[in-house]
Amino acid sequence: MASIPEYYAGKSVLITGATGFMGKVLVEKLLRSCPDVKALYILVRPKAGQSMKQRVSDMMKCKLFDRVREENPDFHQKIVPISSELTQPGLSISAADVERLTACVNIVFHCAATIRFDEPLKHALQLNVIATQQLLSLAQQMHHLEAFIHISTAYANCNRKHIDEIIYPPPVEPKKLIESVEWMDDGIVRDITPRLIGDRPNTYTYTKALAECVVQQEQDKLNIGIIRPSIVGASWQEPFPGWIDNFNGPSGVFIAAGKGILRTMRANNDAVADLIPVDVVINLTLAAGWYTAVHRPKTALVYNCTTGGINPFHWGEIGEYHHVMSSFKRNPLEQAFRRPNANITSNYLINQYWILVSHKFPAFIYDLFLRLCGQKPQMMRIFNRLHKAIHLLEYFSSQDWEWNSENMSMLMGQLTPEDRKTFNFDVRQLNWPEYIENYCIGTKKYVLNEDMSDIPAARQHLRKLRNIRYTFNTLLVVFIWRVFIARSQMARNIWYFVVSLCFKFLSYFRASSTLTN
Repeated sequence: MASIPEYYAGKSVLITGATGFMGKVLVEKLLRSCPDVKALYILVRPKAGQSMKQRVSDMMKCKLFDRVREENPDFHQKIVPISSELTQPGLSISAADVERLTACVNIVFHCAATIRFDEPLKHALQLNVIATQQLLSLAQQMHHLEAFIHISTAYANCNRKHIDEIIYPPPVEPKKLIESVEWMDDGIVRDITPRLIGDRPNTYTYTKALAECVVQQEQDKLNIGIIRPSIVGASWQEPFPGWIDNFNGPSGVFIAAGKGILRTMRANNDAVADLIPVDVVINLTLAAGWYTAVHRPKTALVYNCTTGGINPFHWGEIGEYHHVMSSFKRNPLEQAFRRPNANITSNYLINQYWILVSHKFPAFIYDLFLRLCGQKPQMMRIFNRLHKAIHLLEYFSSQDWEWNSENMSMLMGQLTPEDRKTFNFDVRQLNWPEYIENYCIGTKKYVLNEDMSDIPAARQHLRKLRNIRYTFNTLLVVFIWRVFIARSQMARNIWYFVVSLCFKFLSYFRASSTLTN
């Protein structure tokens, strides 16, 4: 049986979402670990003020491609951009490009999706369900197609506590829903969305569940595999540790905490934060593509790509004395608002108290200072956006799920020792403290574009913030006590007692030191 690189040699691959986070890692891994792949066709949407070719050129200049650039400077010649728009009929692919794709593509990796939790239902349906239908229709026209791999999410069925590697019945027949919302205006769809999604938390998980059903309906005509990653985070090993390029999910939380902006978060300390490194997901995806094409399973195989049941990481480990906070104290972010320190609590009232004391009050004071200096206030606006983002995560940070991962284990057993090493997705080997350290450094280097040589100055800034905090707290305590002393005989007696006790202790300490000498 051919190894994974041998299988992909000479193959033409179609990738959607190639300019996104996971798509870029997939493109890089294919080019580096399967150097004999024939061509990578990537669907690209032209953006306002930026042509399709310019977007692809900018993508290939990314640091992510440094390793493959060293090994093969001409790697870009294998990338063939195809103009496409997922919201348009036929994905807006020209007739000439359709003819070219149907004549030569061997494997399809469908990574494109909207991952916004608060996406309007109509738009989420268009991007996550209708676009998937149209891509499947195109795939059926491909003369040499051997595998269709769909990237879903482990939370597509988050209304269940135990999730097997099967495709569950959809909440509603996708075709009927699409036909129904087609004639409704956006206001009506927005009003009925809560009733439609039911016990799911958002339109993202709802439409991803519908998309799985759409893919399953074609399993008699195509060789299909479905990958369900949980919360996708920075790279673990490849192409280098800690690569990340966005604020989505945990990255935004880590950065907000590292900047000292996020001081409290509502989460269950003991709940599993099911993080999965992006390179693990991509290695599994490529291995699943190989297995689906070579073994041609009779039904679509689902792979739950998660860590919680194998090597768990908990939300409580983000807090003050755990991995994230300690990492940002060793490698601080530049111009932090306050020292990194986050309180993780599952209690609503305690969380609201800390929001008031640690978020809104400092933001109000800082905005007042900006107004007095003639500048535009901004901190309250930043905190309001932060609270909205954190609120969207609360559903996932306050409970646990159990995912069956038998197919993932089965696939690992099918790989040769060499493939198991090159396409490693064994999360039992993942060392969380080391991974989180690299993740935090990655947000600093690749998302915020901060220079590691400036860490001494950032540490000095944290020391300055600590001194300001100590000074403020001391003045606050003195002020409060002075107010009480002026008005209460009991408070005055306590004050004098504490002061005299401290004086006696100092006198005793001085006398003891003298006798010792």
